[in-house]
Formats: sequence, structure tokens, C-alpha cells
Amino acid sequence: MEDLSPALLRDMASKGIDASLSLSILDDWNSGLYDSVAPVKAAGVPKVDGARVIAISPTMPPYAAPEARVRERLASLGLGAYLSKLPRGVERTRADGEPGLAFTRQALEGLGTLLLPRCAWGVLNGGSATSYADSKKNLAFGSEVFSALEGSFDLLAPLCKDRPKGITPAWINSDGSPGESFLLLKMRSRLLAAERCRAAGAWQPGSGPFMPLFQMTSVANDAELAQAYESLKAHPMLAPLSRRLGLEGTEWATGIQSMISAYTHSSEGRPRRIFDRAYGQKDSALPLPGGHGQCFRVLAGVLRALRDGGCRFAYLGNVDNLGYMPDPVELALLALSGMPAAFDFAFRTPVDVKGGILVETAGGSRTVADIGPAISFDEVARLESAGASILFNCATGLFDLDWLVPRIEDIGRRLPVRFTDQDKDAGRYSQAEQVTWEVSSLLPDFLAFAVDKYERFIAAKLLVETLLTSGVGHGDPRIPEDLARISRLLHAGLERKLGGLYGLVLDGGRWRAGEPG
Repeated sequence: MEDLSPALLRDMASKGIDASLSLSILDDWNSGLYDSVAPVKAAGVPKVDGARVIAISPTMPPYAAPEARVRERLASLGLGAYLSKLPRGVERTRADGEPGLAFTRQALEGLGTLLLPRCAWGVLNGGSATSYADSKKNLAFGSEVFSALEGSFDLLAPLCKDRPKGITPAWINSDGSPGESFLLLKMRSRLLAAERCRAAGAWQPGSGPFMPLFQMTSVANDAELAQAYESLKAHPMLAPLSRRLGLEGTEWATGIQSMISAYTHSSEGRPRRIFDRAYGQKDSALPLPGGHGQCFRVLAGVLRALRDGGCRFAYLGNVDNLGYMPDPVELALLALSGMPAAFDFAFRTPVDVKGGILVETAGGSRTVADIGPAISFDEVARLESAGASILFNCATGLFDLDWLVPRIEDIGRRLPVRFTDQDKDAGRYSQAEQVTWEVSSLLPDFLAFAVDKYERFIAAKLLVETLLTSGVGHGDPRIPEDLARISRLLHAGLERKLGGLYGLVLDGGRWRAGEPG
């Protein structure tokens, strides 16, 4: 701190910049900690093998594991009596040359349902919908596509601009009215999951917490989100369920992400410094987000408290993914495998241009390579042209907190930081960002779940994607057939989710709460 002028420190504080964190990242970079961070050189992509890459589907084959390991894992989870009599769907077999147990999908779902109450559910909630609703950025699919959607875009954009994305409409109804928000749906689905677990005997009201909610917000949107949660307590999609279950429906454990400073441009050489000439003014810093990868720093205390409170597992994902919900089958697979974490992947489609893919490196390890910062789109195209099926990261992770929490500070520091040069109105500077899913490169191993995109990854980085998923523009000749086909599949997936996972019914062109919620 002594190298920064008092005027610069005051300016950083006034702009919500965490000076200590900014300097810590700077010191790590200048000391060479990130010198090995380079674009990923993919030697290939993993195949679905049923052991480390597992396809999740209604017809998935049984999962087999050595019986001794299964019993040890279940005992560590407090479920030692689970196998006193083999449950339906669990059969004796051979696994790795020794006595094993094979679990059908039905058995996995039953086991995961027992674990669901002890699985926290988190969202990365720090972003605003500014870029999401920007008219220029929404030209990404071409002016003809935009013109086909423009009327609905003009309706929804004012409801999204400069607001936290999670409280903006998650879809548009067929009568043209805005749907409910991403976050309201998340909170409703959790309450409905509690009802299902109660019916299955896996949880009872008053028996303890159920699937606690947690989030990473930012200094820019935390207050607005807190206000939104307060107003949603009485919402008809939440309040009746909450009262019936005796379960708070809008309570979130929160870690607040601060801004970090911009740094000097690479043309100024090493060592880098804090960029202190924003817009040409002396002692003027530039506040920037440090990427969602900062969640391991920001949420360290939250995750530790959740573990201390009895949670063994935690899901983490993006707020805008309508297919993101804790899956008992995945939970059971992670519990039985003994792996520290698992991640969802779906086969890449033409609209999947921002995010990460699962790759194998020349050394034989696996990692999530983010398109752009870590692996070029040309390299992705090369792999596909060679016949590889690319598994695209669904931005959903599941972690064993007994493994993660003791190591979380170290992971937060070692997660790759990528500096990119910028030349904008504020000046020539560099921006430092961490990508959440590159945590895979720091793990000793992990499970990869190959999921149905149209069930688990109904997400939108641009408002036009939300409109296409909602069915807007279907049949319009201005929308290319490949994009139209994907939008029809996404729309079908959206309707399945709204009518199933979220317990809504379609009434007069609008989705509303179904009985008894």
C-alpha cells in the first residue's frame, strides 16, 4: 500500500476497488506466479467412457464400483446402514477385478435424494444485464435475425438494462408478456425439491436445513438483489410453498465481490503497476470485475460455514441457466466415486461460442479450456474438423466440501489469472480475470457428466438467445435453418422445465404457478 499515493488510495476506495486484493494479484504476477499461464494446447478431447466421463440420460447403463469403496464412501456420509439390505436397483457385480456393486439410474436417484438436503446450491450472481441487453452486441447472429426479434427485444431490453441479470425476465410468454425472473425460478424449484424429498422420506420440515442457497454478488448489485429478495417473500410462486414447508424461500448466504483495479498495459513492461491515469486524470483508478473465478476467494467463508453447518456437497453455476438444478443422480455418482468435484458438459452447438470445452492435454490431463482466453476458436474448429465431438462446459460444478474447503484459499490464489490488454476511452491498460471452471486444472481428478444440453444448459448470454428459446421468431424465414432448429429444441426444453422442474402451467398464453404451489 505504501507505493500508492494517498490520493490514489482514496480514489480506489470511492470506486469500490479492493486495494489489497488488487495489489495481491499484482504482486503474484510480478513475482512470476502466473508466468506458466498460457493458451491451452489441446491434444484431443476425452471420450465418454462411463467411468471418468459419464453420460447422464434416462437410459444410462448401471454405474459399477468396488463394493469395499462404496461401503467406505457411504459410511463417511453417515449412510452406513444404506446397504444393510441391497436397495432396489443395486446388484452385485465385478468392478476392477473385485466384488462390486452396480447402481441403476433409479438406484442412483434414490441415493442422491437422500443426499440432496445436505447439498448447498449456489449461483454466480455478480453480473449486470448491460451487455446482455445491448443492441449492438445482440447483432451477433446477424441483422436479419435481430430484425425478426426486434419487437420483443424492444419490450424486454428496458427491463434488463443495468439491472442484475438474475432479476430480469427469464423468458417471454407466448402472449408477448415478460416471464418471471431467473432467480425466482431458482427459489421456487428448491421449494418444490423440498416437497419431493419430504414425500420420499429424505427430509422433514424442522429436521434441519434443506439445500441452503448461496451466492456471489458484487458491490454494484448486492443491495438491489437484497431488496428484490425482500419483495419476493410474498410472491405467489414462493409464499404458499414456503409456509407449507416451514422453509425460508428467499434467504441466501452471500459473498460480495469487490472490484479490482486495472493494471498498466503490457507495452509499459515489467513490473506492472496499478493503472492510475484513467481518462487521463492523475491518481485515477479504473474499477473492473475480476471474473467469476474470484468466487473461490469471495465465497471461501460462505462455503466453510455451510460445511460446518452440515453440508457435504455444493453445486455452483450461472444464474442465467434455466436447466441448472441439483441432480440427485449426479450427486450419487460423485459421492460413490470419491472424486473431489464434477462438471456438466454438453455436445457443442453453433450457438456455443463463449465458454469452455473439455480437452486433454499432451501430458494426459484434462481441463476446461475457455474459448478465447485459453483456447482459440480456430483450435476448436480444428478439433471438430478432425472428427472430435466437443463437450461444451455448461458452467455447472459440483464439489465435495470436505475436499474443497481446506484448500479453497490456495485454489483462489493459484487459479490462473489472465491479463488482456485494452485500448479504450479510459486509456491503454490491462485487465486481469479468473475463469471459474479452470479450477479443473488444479484438481487431482474430476468427473465429467455428458448431459442433454436441452435439459441442463438452457442459458443465454444475449437477450436474442432468450427470445429464440422463448419461441419468438419461430417460422420466420429471416432466421437461418440451423439456428431455427436449435431454437426449437431449446424452446421444447424450456417448456419441459417450466411445466416440470418449476411446477408451472400454461394458461391463456402465460405460465403461472400450478397447484398446489
